[in-house]
Amino acid sequence: MASVVLRFDLRNIPGGPTPTAELYRACLEQCEWGDSSGVDWVVISEHHGAADGFLPAPLTLAGAISARTKRILIVIAALLAPLNDPVRVAEELVVLDLLSSGRVSVVLGAGYRPEEFEMYGVDRSERGPLVEEFARALLDAWSGEPFSWRGRDVVVTPRPCTQPHPSVLIGGSSPAAARRAARLRLGFFPAVNDPALVDVYEHLSREIGFEGGFVRLPGGPGFVHVTRDPERDWNRLGPYVLHDAATYDSWQTPDVRSAVHVSSSSSLDAVKESGVYRIVTPEGCLELAEELGEAGSIQLHPLLSGMPPEMGWESLRLFQEEVLPHLKRRGGA
Repeated sequence: MASVVLRFDLRNIPGGPTPTAELYRACLEQCEWGDSSGVDWVVISEHHGAADGFLPAPLTLAGAISARTKRILIVIAALLAPLNDPVRVAEELVVLDLLSSGRVSVVLGAGYRPEEFEMYGVDRSERGPLVEEFARALLDAWSGEPFSWRGRDVVVTPRPCTQPHPSVLIGGSSPAAARRAARLRLGFFPAVNDPALVDVYEHLSREIGFEGGFVRLPGGPGFVHVTRDPERDWNRLGPYVLHDAATYDSWQTPDVRSAVHVSSSSSLDAVKESGVYRIVTPEGCLELAEELGEAGSIQLHPLLSGMPPEMGWESLRLFQEEVLPHLKRRGGA
């Protein structure tokens, strides 16, 4: 049975009805709900300089979530490696690892928006090598031993509680990203469901004798909202859905693929037909979970584009009452 995910990016549609601070508070409350209800993961992301305030500091939010929860796994997917300092991130992730008892995982992404690279003064054409350099620096830092990074002597203390190191994966949507993950002897978390990427990863893993690898392909819609009246909620949530879809479409670059990209994002009917956004009854949600199977996930995105928290809570409560018990009985969350 599909896993259950809470997803947050804390974007807030310009002129939306909910103050951003209220969205952040609601995020933590909904993570507490997920922790006590049996949700498997909470996934948070990173972007910079977005007009809608897309979350720019996922490590900070991960710390707040870890303090408000006890068991739910926290996944940063993705942390944009070229725009961060690996030594500082290594230290931050050690603290998160200790605070959360090893519940925080990070997917290293290369980033793609030119505006973000310009904002940070980073050469976008070097993003692939920068991800690899970043990952190697993290692994060296978590050894607890002194090492050299860009000519600097570095030692990161204390040691993380997770050994040999906190969970770190490589993201991306290209064969180069798949090879990078295998070369680093790390798991691969593609942004697109492309079995050819699995073949590339596994081929190089065999060549270098790496036996501990894995690939987790995305499986399922990027947004699931549960309601007894889908047509009503398509109308209520339409502006938030369209903002999310249109923003991702406008950010897309030719060299990037994503499972949540809808190219015809200006029409609500086209967005509906894409299947990336699903507004379903409890029965429809159970059918979706059955269809996705164990490799898929039900992604609850209860603050999409700054939608009013109470609308998100309506979906979460109905999911808890009429969907989650059946998933548990069938071996799900």
